[in-house]
This record gives sequence, C-alpha cells and structure tokens, in this order.
Amino acid sequence: MNDRNESLFDVVILGAGINGAGLFRDLCEQGITCLLVEKTDFGAGTSAAPSRLIHGGLKYLETGEFSLVAQSTLERNLLLKNAPHCVTPLPTFIPAFSWTRGIYAALRTLAGSTTAPRSRGALLIKIGLALYDFYGARHRVMPRHRFLSKAASRKHIPPLTNSIVAGGIYYDAKISRPERLVYELVRDGLNANPHSRAVTYTDLVASEAGVLTFQRQDSQTFSVKPSLVVNASGPWIDRVNAALGTPTKMIGGTKGSHILLDHPQLLQSLKGHMIYFEADDGRICLVYDYLGFALVGSTDIPSDNPDAVHCEEPELDYFLDSLRSLLPGLSFDREQVVYSYSGIRPLPASDATNPGLISRDHSAPVLEANGERPFAIISLVGGKWTTFRGFAEEVTDTVLARLGRKRICSTQNLPIGGGRDFPANEGARTQWVADLAKQYGLSTARAAELLTRYGTTMQSMLAASSTYRDDQRLSTVPSYSALEIDWLVKHELVVSLADIVFRRTSMAIENALSVQTLQEIAAIAAPSLGWNAARQAEETQAVTRQLRERHGVNLRP
Repeated sequence: MNDRNESLFDVVILGAGINGAGLFRDLCEQGITCLLVEKTDFGAGTSAAPSRLIHGGLKYLETGEFSLVAQSTLERNLLLKNAPHCVTPLPTFIPAFSWTRGIYAALRTLAGSTTAPRSRGALLIKIGLALYDFYGARHRVMPRHRFLSKAASRKHIPPLTNSIVAGGIYYDAKISRPERLVYELVRDGLNANPHSRAVTYTDLVASEAGVLTFQRQDSQTFSVKPSLVVNASGPWIDRVNAALGTPTKMIGGTKGSHILLDHPQLLQSLKGHMIYFEADDGRICLVYDYLGFALVGSTDIPSDNPDAVHCEEPELDYFLDSLRSLLPGLSFDREQVVYSYSGIRPLPASDATNPGLISRDHSAPVLEANGERPFAIISLVGGKWTTFRGFAEEVTDTVLARLGRKRICSTQNLPIGGGRDFPANEGARTQWVADLAKQYGLSTARAAELLTRYGTTMQSMLAASSTYRDDQRLSTVPSYSALEIDWLVKHELVVSLADIVFRRTSMAIENALSVQTLQEIAAIAAPSLGWNAARQAEETQAVTRQLRERHGVNLRP
C-alpha cells in the first residue's frame, strides 16, 4: 500500500486486541482479504490487562447468563487443547463464609435485580459448582469439583481465616502470555491468507466517500476502500465510530486493576491453586501464582478513560486489605508489590448500579451503510478473553453472509501459533524436548524453557539464520538470549522496544528489566529496525517512563 493508493479489501478491522485478532484469523481462514489496523501494537490495550484467566464464568450463573457460561466453558476447554503452550489448567479454591447466605439475593438477581447483595454461602456455591460441571461437560479435559469441610480447607491452605465454614475446589485455566497469543492469532491469519495485511502504529485520519485514510508513525499515509468495516477497538469503539462519521454510545466500561506480589510464602501456601474469594465488600477477588509472583485482582470501577488508566493507591490498599482478611496467617505490605496494571473492560453501556452485574456477554450491532458511507460498520461490543474464538466465529458468519461467501473451515479445533504440533502428553513432551536439545546443543532444561515460552515456534527460532547464538545471554536477564531477541525482531512484526519487553516476551511483568537490559535489547534490535544511537535512547526512555507511570515500576540502573 503506497502513499495515497486506494487498495481494495473485503474487510477492514480497526483494533488488534483479542477480538480483532481472533476475527482477523477466522476471516483469513475463510479466504477473506482483510486489513487489520492497530493504533499501537497487537494486544497492547485492554487485551494486555486481563486477570490472565481462561475461565468459564462461574459468577455469571447468578446473573442468569447460562448461555454465556455454556459458551465460556466450551471455549476454555478448546483453548486448553488448541493453545497448550500458554493455556494450562488452574485448580481453584473458593471459600464459603456461611452455609445459606445469598440464596434469596441470588433469586432476586435472577429476577432482574441490580442491587442484590453479593454474599454467597456454601449451599449456593455447591449448587453453582454442580451447574458449572454440567456446562463444562463438552470437550471436558479437567476433573469435576469437590467440596471440603472447614478443617480440610484449612489443612489444604493453612493461612486461611478461621471464619470460613467450608470450601470447594474446581478447575478453570490460566494463560501465561496473553499478549503473545494475540500476536500468534494475527500471524496465523497472515499465513492463511497472504493477501491480507496487518499494520501497527497506524491512525485513522479520515473517512470520506467510502475511502479510509490512515497515517503511519513515519507520517506517510495510505488509503483503502473496504466493502465492510469492523470496529474492534474495545473501549475506544464510540470514538472510532465518531471518526467514521457515525457517533454512537455503545460502551460503558469499568476499570479492572491487578497487582503482582513478590511473596514466596504465599505461593507456597497456595500449592498451585487460585483462591477465588469474596472480599469484605462482597466483590469477587482472586490470587494465584503467575510466573513466580502472586497475581491479585481485580477491581471493577466505572471508568471511561482508557488512555490514562493505571492502578491507583486506594486499589493497592483494597487488594492488600482483602488478602489480610482472607489470609491472616500471612503478612502483606506495599514493599511486596513489584508490578501493577490496569485496563478498561469494554462492557456494553448500562445503567446498573453495581458494575459487577453488567453483562460480560458480547454483541455485534450493525450500523448499516448510508449515502455518505457506502460500507456497513459492525461494532464488537463486550465479550471477554475466554470467548474470543466463539465471538469471532459468530461475526465471521455474519460477514460471510453479507459478502455472499461460504465458510471454508471451522476454527473450533484449529491450533493457535506455538500450539501447533505441540506434544500431546507429558511423555511426548519429554521426548520432544530431549530431541530438540540434542539437535541444537541445548540443555533439556533450556529446551523446556523455550517450549514453555514460545511453544513449537521455538523450533523455527533455533533453526533460523542469525549472527547470535542461544548461549549468548542478556547480561542482566540470563534466562533470555540474544538469539531470541534477534529472532523476535526479524519475524514478529516488532516496531518498538515496548513490543519486545511487554508483548513478544513477558520480561516487563516478570520484573526482569533494568535500564541496562533495555539498552542491551535495543542494541540487538537496532540493525534490523534501523535505529541509531539516539533512537535507541528514545526507545529505552519510553519504556522506562511507561513502567513508572503505568505499572509503578522504577527501574534499577
């Protein structure tokens, strides 16, 4: 696409978060030529700020969203099979603080109340877990729930408060590197349809007479003439529709913040489980082991400013106070907080007084073409990480019908990125790791580490031609190699240093960075990206500033 050249695309997708990327892949698999446009990087907005869970939506049972639970549990089970390199089972403990409390409140909520108290007793939890097992039966890959007495619960997790009466253990899943999965969906789409394109750091600057004009980071412009536009910009949906000449009020988001604690004693007490618990104010919180830190979340606060969102002081206090109440056998303080992040959930506009009762379901309203705008706009409203594939499938079918095309294949059993050809069981994984280690002269521990980090994509990384070797490690982060950085820059559409440390890898959230590390990574990336010394310094300063202002991290030299 050259400057001012009007290129024809079947579909233009605005926004490359999880919903936009999932739709892009599905449409490309059907032979639809798409242009995916993102104003920053793939998965850099709301999709980078989830609880990092792939869950069936246990709490949606009490709001009567049974179809959403059914879809979510199915999609969770499919992701465990299609993305095993980054989605893994997560045993979850849910404590009960009474036997019967919450029954009548739940009935009022099912009847439409938006102000019912959120307390949930053991009986209600038991009923919910039984229903959860029922809805999760399709493609089941994990055990059913079990219920524990108070004594058994406190034996299982000794620091628990004495005020619990019982507890349940059920299974959901977690995703280790959600940002990478967004990129992998985009790459899968480009591989499926080489005529499609995906561009980042690109802004929509004009929409006139059916022609969309975009401006790149280098100020160059290009124009496209789509048959259909999909607005997948999440909390920015209303702003993008206004830029397309059709103002809307579809989004009424809430802010969700999370923190990571460096707390080995807490992780040891969790024994690999997540605790999904009711805080003192009735809101649901969670804590579990994420990449060696305790991830704690999340808040649910009405907010509509996705460009300046960050975890604020009262939220930090709320998390720590909630943990102190739940686990009085452990100590918690601010010094343990090593990272924080926050995002705006792009929920549908609602007048509910309790943000927790706003639907997490999705919809795709259509703004039909008119005389000034010859293309229709489909807006992707709501949804959640777990259901992105199902949502994409629904919208793809709508797009295909509008374009007069038929579905070629289903994505239901289609592996994602590094999940393709992933070893099917522990024995096969051990053998796969041993073979790769021998082939490329690695230790088996290193081969296993790369498999966990990149899935089977690691094989392409090790086989690629490079001036670097895997044993050339970053001086301050020896678990990462210069070879990794070089390969990511050359093969994964990297534009900025932030792309590398926040999204193609998880170095930022792993608390693995220093100013020296950033300088070292920038120097490796510089030849491929054409950065001079001044640009390397700018990139380092930009990441340092983002870590400080958005994540509460002050880098060491």
